[in-house]
Amino acid sequence: MKSSKPQFDGKKVKVKLADVCTLTMGQSPSSNSYNEIGNGIPFFQGNADFGEEAPVPRVWCTDPKKTAEGGDLLISVRAPIGAVNMAVERCCIGRGVAAIHPNDDSISVDFLKHQLLSKRRELETMGTGSTFKAVGKKSLGNLTLVLYPEDTQHEIERCLNQIKKQIKAISSQSSKLDSLVKSRFIEMFGDPVEENRWARITLASLCTKLGSGATPRGGKAAYKTSGIPLIRSMNVHNGYFESKDLAYIDEIQAKKLDNVTLHKGDVLLNITGASVARSCLLPDYLAGGRVNQHVSIVRCDPNRMLPRVLNSIFTSDSYQRFLLEHSRMAGATREAITKDDLETMTVPLPPLSLQYKFAAFVAQVDKSRFGGMLHLLNSLSGIMHASFFSVADTD
Repeated sequence: MKSSKPQFDGKKVKVKLADVCTLTMGQSPSSNSYNEIGNGIPFFQGNADFGEEAPVPRVWCTDPKKTAEGGDLLISVRAPIGAVNMAVERCCIGRGVAAIHPNDDSISVDFLKHQLLSKRRELETMGTGSTFKAVGKKSLGNLTLVLYPEDTQHEIERCLNQIKKQIKAISSQSSKLDSLVKSRFIEMFGDPVEENRWARITLASLCTKLGSGATPRGGKAAYKTSGIPLIRSMNVHNGYFESKDLAYIDEIQAKKLDNVTLHKGDVLLNITGASVARSCLLPDYLAGGRVNQHVSIVRCDPNRMLPRVLNSIFTSDSYQRFLLEHSRMAGATREAITKDDLETMTVPLPPLSLQYKFAAFVAQVDKSRFGGMLHLLNSLSGIMHASFFSVADTD
């Protein structure tokens, strides 16, 4: 596609990415040119190399096929699609990455980055391929953008950067509070793997429910836009539930998964794949939902152990190592924790009175977590993206 300088007729203009930027799709160089000792230029193969703002060099290349220059935007074009970083120096790019370079100085790279991030879900839907979803050059180039005059771009990016800064500060505060809770747990109960302050009990004896579900026939295509929540491993993170990309199924599909109906107070544990061992408490509003085959319900007897305490055991550093080591046993090609494994695992059983004291402490910490503010800021960021980058009202 021939590039051109954007012509503004009013406040904003609608353009295709390829009309205003040069796109370079990555290509894997010869494996003989790879090294890990810093010879050549950094080689970025895909999303795994991306950092928060810029990619992190792990491999270098002495004979690159495709390159990006410092200041170019790098976008992940193979699953997971849509992550964006900025190159800080000339680098080699592999098949999982494309480089984007604005053709005109009037287009702010930072503004363009924000807008590409706002298009991530749209990019994901463009992905094709049966094994690994990927976006090609034509699809990427046809992505519709909204451009503003240069001074407006800078004002928008200033607002978005300020919101991002606040979100980062609150996230940092939340991480510190998480560390405080972990320290308090060890202080009150000891290390759940290394110490033996309390009698131990198997999960089979402690729990009234241990089990995972299934994915409805048809996979993602079978999901609905609303209905009964279906929790997947991507929703379960250590210590918190991620509601983004929550899937839904209908009543007929849910009926087949009645044996994994979620209850208030359930602990969720990822049992397969790269996110194995991640654990969190079920948010109350999702009671009545279901889980797929990658997530196990761990429902403890609340008269013996509080769910919050069990989740703190699972997410402690030592028990995380234990779960991860267990998932890799027996020479398995993929990390997995079976139901039999879960049933025989043991956890310490401290006095219920002490558990309640810990739960009260955590509740007090949660009041200081600014979780509501974090949610508000994230929502505000989404609203501002939608407002600034809306294509519908440019006609």
